[in-house]
Amino acid sequence: MEMKVNQVKRKWPKYVSRRDADKENAKLEQRLIEASESHVDDVLEELKTKPYGLDEMEAMRRLEEYGPNQVAYEKPPAWYIQLLRCFKNPFILVLLGLDVFSALTDDTEAVIIISTMVTISIIITFTQEFRSLRTAEKLKAMVKTTAAVIRGGQSREIDMEQLVPGDMIRLAAGDLIPADIRLLSAKDLLVMESALTGEAMPVEKRDIGVLPEQRRIKAIKTAKQALELDNMAYMGTTVVSGSATAVVIATGSQTYFGAMAHSLVGARPMTSFERGINSVSFILIRFMLVMVPIIFFINGFSKGDWWDALFFGLSVAVGLTPEMLPVIVTSNLAKGAMAMSRQKVVVKRLNAIQNLGAMNVLCTDKTGTLTQDKIILEKHLNIHGEESEQVLRYAYLNSRYQTGLRNLLDHAVVERAEERGLAGLDLDYTKVDEIPFDFNRRRMSVVLSRKQGEHVLICKGAMEEMLSISDSMLDGKQVVGLEQDMKQQLLRKANEMNEDGLRVIGVAIKVLHDGSSRESYSAADEQGLVFVGYIGFLDPPKDSAAPAIAALLEHGVAVKVLTGDNDAVTRKVCRDVGIDTGRIVLGKEIDELSDTALAELADKTTVFAKLNPMQKARIVRALQAKGHTVGFMGDGINDAISLKEADIGISVDTAVDIAKESADIILLEKSLMVLEKGIIEGRRTFGNMIKYIKMTASSNFGNVFSVLGASLFLPFLPMLPLHLLVQNLFYDVSQLSIPWDNMDKEFLKKPRTWDAKSIGRFMLFIGPTSSIFDFLTYGLMMFVFAANSPADQALFHSGWFIEGLLSQTLIVHMIRTEKVPFIQSRASLPVMLLTGLIMLAGIMIPFSEFGEGIGLVPLPLSYFPWLAAILLGYCILTQSVKKWYIRRFNDWL
Repeated sequence: MEMKVNQVKRKWPKYVSRRDADKENAKLEQRLIEASESHVDDVLEELKTKPYGLDEMEAMRRLEEYGPNQVAYEKPPAWYIQLLRCFKNPFILVLLGLDVFSALTDDTEAVIIISTMVTISIIITFTQEFRSLRTAEKLKAMVKTTAAVIRGGQSREIDMEQLVPGDMIRLAAGDLIPADIRLLSAKDLLVMESALTGEAMPVEKRDIGVLPEQRRIKAIKTAKQALELDNMAYMGTTVVSGSATAVVIATGSQTYFGAMAHSLVGARPMTSFERGINSVSFILIRFMLVMVPIIFFINGFSKGDWWDALFFGLSVAVGLTPEMLPVIVTSNLAKGAMAMSRQKVVVKRLNAIQNLGAMNVLCTDKTGTLTQDKIILEKHLNIHGEESEQVLRYAYLNSRYQTGLRNLLDHAVVERAEERGLAGLDLDYTKVDEIPFDFNRRRMSVVLSRKQGEHVLICKGAMEEMLSISDSMLDGKQVVGLEQDMKQQLLRKANEMNEDGLRVIGVAIKVLHDGSSRESYSAADEQGLVFVGYIGFLDPPKDSAAPAIAALLEHGVAVKVLTGDNDAVTRKVCRDVGIDTGRIVLGKEIDELSDTALAELADKTTVFAKLNPMQKARIVRALQAKGHTVGFMGDGINDAISLKEADIGISVDTAVDIAKESADIILLEKSLMVLEKGIIEGRRTFGNMIKYIKMTASSNFGNVFSVLGASLFLPFLPMLPLHLLVQNLFYDVSQLSIPWDNMDKEFLKKPRTWDAKSIGRFMLFIGPTSSIFDFLTYGLMMFVFAANSPADQALFHSGWFIEGLLSQTLIVHMIRTEKVPFIQSRASLPVMLLTGLIMLAGIMIPFSEFGEGIGLVPLPLSYFPWLAAILLGYCILTQSVKKWYIRRFNDWL
């Protein structure tokens, strides 16, 4: 069978589309399977290497050809690039355009006001994101890894980055596998692949070429995916125990790990937040582009002064633009990030805060996220399935004294025994001999000497193997015969435990009364044993997993598990943390589905198991296609692509570097309850942002409607351009406190997303309400105070300036809640103080030197009772319209 290893020479392009990436990954998978199936001699010939390795000259040539053995990490941008990205906002660009136009027309006041708003927004955004990225960078472990390579027949350690395809390497316990490799020989090799597959238990690796032909072919055919191949191992995994020699098949970006890392480099998909803010921005910009020319032409034709009409149109454009939107949004997000940092959460990207609040589906890996990623001894049972300390004692003695293939299971046994106070038990025994583990017998034994002088052989291993060498069993304190039907019953019980996600190991003993004269034992002595019981291991769920998931469900967030582990273990963990599994869908099933069919399946399926990294990412995209805002939580290499594809990627500080790099949020504590707090913070952040947008949109639309009406019948401009800018600046300042406002508890109960149509509808229905009272103010100023000619326009401007500013500021309190403001729902103290201060300052401006300088004049005291009546009427009507609007559209914020 031909193994097309030479294809690894192909270089990845700088950008690969999602479809092309899927094709490349399928080719990579096929190459790995071909490498597994090929005879060793064919593999070496294809790679042009020998069992004694490459010579140094050839290795240097290949290093030049293939490049260093590095994966494609995306480096943080330089500070100036990050600063420039802060300008990538529709409204920032519009404001900059207006700023330039103002500068060209020598409108200094407008330049100062607009430049100040843009500067504040950019500084807040840049400072927060730059600080967060630096914090995240500090979390990365910067270590150099070496590999034992054979070159020219000599074995030596070299930097992992210097490895090339065709190198021969040696592996031992504790080694990080430095590249994708084909095993040439292996002894008792266990590899931890949880970072790639999510499988909590180490897996056995061996050279299947040494097996008889039929068994070799069966082993290959059984493997459905590259990660299931017994004679292949992959970059990023770890040797738990044993030793091996292998040949390097692929390095760097051509490895399984590297292919995943490569797909992470480049532009991230647009998130829910970005799509929402863009949709809102463009609907308001389109509105501005329609209204400003209308106002310009009406004033130009009616007043005859086109230059003044142009300035007025420019001022209206600034007034229509929610110029503080970037500042308000960034302040809200930065405040949320600071609140999250107090919960020991690093927020790498500010908009992740709002995405967290909008999230209605959380996809999570199992191992290391829902579980502790730590094997514990869950059960130690006798033949009747009852908890037995005697079984634990024998298992402890076996694990305590064995020195060969010591692994996570032995550590779990010793740890549980020490918890139960059995740590001194070994003092009653002396070790005589050990019969090491091997993968043919699938068991290991120790022989200990009791103080009485007799020897006891304690054996533990796979249930089938243990029962095959046992002819009796321990029933209480009696030894009775072990019949075939009892063996079947014990196997059934073990299978039930497997279905519950436990890995089951049998324990048996043999007392050797005449063994005091012997010093060595062999596998031949493992016969005629007394079966004592069995022990079950589990990767337990985190203590915070169950309450966190319950809290997420209560807040309208569906939890879906996407894991590479098997379905039995996954079902057990899900049951323990309160997730209703239903039918578990396996990875091989979704490969046969179209994107549309997968979207339908993913929408109603809770748990997916035996997934590879690409399948996880595909499920995330399918859920997004159904309109969901999707979060993904994971900590392994196999989660990195999904972390980047999701609207919000969540990882932990113990995650692999590539997962932390792909995530938007990094949890520094093991407790998952911080997710609930983050979601609440995200919804509060969104609520305060949407308040500003709806307040500004409706208020600005109302002002434009008022200006449009005034322009039709007034013989002068209803307000000077500078008045509009000052009024707008004061109003914007009053809203700077909104990020610190309260949100009604009812608003925080369910996910919230951007809805441009809702904002447009809100603007059209609520905005004209203020115009009614603007027109009343026009009538008041024209007919009561006789400000109806160009000579008296300063008085008219002053009267409308105050009423317009106060009604705009009052709208903050009217719109911020569905309830009755000041009575049923009160704004936070910063909002109350700042809006009150701005209203007071607005009233004082016409009486000040500043007001005189911009063309305003003091108003008679008789104006103010009329003003109070107009504002009271405005509040009453707005509250009535609010109630009607909520009944009609079942929506407010």
